[in-house]
Amino acid sequence: MPAKELIKYLQAHRDEQLEQLFELLRFPSISSQSPREGDCLACVERIAEHLRGLGFSAELRPWRRHPILLARRACDRPAGRLLIYGHYDVQPPDPLEQWQTPPFEPAIRDGRIYARGASDDKGQLFAHVKAVEAILATRGELPLEVIFFVEGEEEIGSPELERFVTGAAAELAAEFAVVSDSDFFAAGLPTLTYGLRGLAYVELTLAGPREDLHSGVHGGAAVNPLNAVARMLSGMHDERGRVTLPGFYDDVVELTAAERRAWAELPFDKAAYAAAIGADPAGGERGLPVLERRWARPTLDCNGIVGGYQGEGAKTVIPASATAKISMRLVPNQRPEKAVESLERYVAENTPAGVRASVKVSAQARPVLTALDSPAVAAAKRALKDAFGAEVALVRNGASVPITELIQRVLKVDPILMGFGLPDDNLHAPNEHFRLEQFYGGIAASAALIVNLAGLARDAQGD
Repeated sequence: MPAKELIKYLQAHRDEQLEQLFELLRFPSISSQSPREGDCLACVERIAEHLRGLGFSAELRPWRRHPILLARRACDRPAGRLLIYGHYDVQPPDPLEQWQTPPFEPAIRDGRIYARGASDDKGQLFAHVKAVEAILATRGELPLEVIFFVEGEEEIGSPELERFVTGAAAELAAEFAVVSDSDFFAAGLPTLTYGLRGLAYVELTLAGPREDLHSGVHGGAAVNPLNAVARMLSGMHDERGRVTLPGFYDDVVELTAAERRAWAELPFDKAAYAAAIGADPAGGERGLPVLERRWARPTLDCNGIVGGYQGEGAKTVIPASATAKISMRLVPNQRPEKAVESLERYVAENTPAGVRASVKVSAQARPVLTALDSPAVAAAKRALKDAFGAEVALVRNGASVPITELIQRVLKVDPILMGFGLPDDNLHAPNEHFRLEQFYGGIAASAALIVNLAGLARDAQGD
């Protein structure tokens, strides 16, 4: 169990912890919007100030549009290193009219913190900062060296992050790594994630006439790029919900029987899930369980179509071009570059006469699987059980967190995917929130994890 003095400290400082988190949540650090670059910078500078106040050397590294924060604190008798990853950027809050309270003015309702970034990822990241503070306040020193790696472009796919990680590999080297950008499977069920899907995000553009044309004068002669892109998208799935891109499934690793049994025992209620999303979960490949479709099968989705007239009322035009934004979620052992090649082949084979096609790659991330039987995972399970008082579930997640695969492949460490959110936190949607019990429990779990990992490192050193 966490030391009594540490728990006492955490409980005595809850108001302070909450107000400091609110301060970070007030920054509209939207990485995808250029006018918010100053807010992104102000937010990460405030995180750096927190860490410097705890004795960390904290440096902002210029990177593309938004800097990366690297902060480090050594200890007198080091028992290894722990790398903690998080991100300070957030999604746009639109549609604003659906928020009950302004997205960047944090509010508490029914035991939940409502604000953009509350769960994804400022609240989860700040739980680690407060855990370090609690250990220092009660013990005077950290039991191992801690490195914070905080980026500001995760919500736009962490473009070129591999180049940064490769260049800073020596500075980021650690025996352990933890990423908290995920959630529990259900309330009251602490969860470790051992697999994530990868991502290939592209923009498919079909260009037709030189400029928008009158659909009455030129309709029937000029090819409509919107019609063409719609036909192309509709052909990317067959009647069974499978993706039709050539070779798309060639490298897919099938789910094991043991995983299927374990997932079948999870407290998943299909009707409750349907109610939560407001739709029947009938998408994806027919005949497969919902969790398998969400976690272990690849997908292709159109995320948006741009082209033609979007204003009120009618405007009869054949648009000059149309663009479809497409995300492909990938599973082990698929590779994003091969998925893009597969889509490009499909596009080349299905582009009609009268339009020209181009494919732009916006983001790529490889899928991740981590070992389930490592001492680090056991240490994380103990930490979560101590903090939340329940046995720990092991799951996959259908989302992508690009840093996890880079930590695994470039830094040669299996990251511990220990998130504190809940499935109904409304990530990327209006009224995003983070339960107070998850925030405070996350701090306690992080502190316990640091202590447990230090013990592992000392055992490995023979101390």
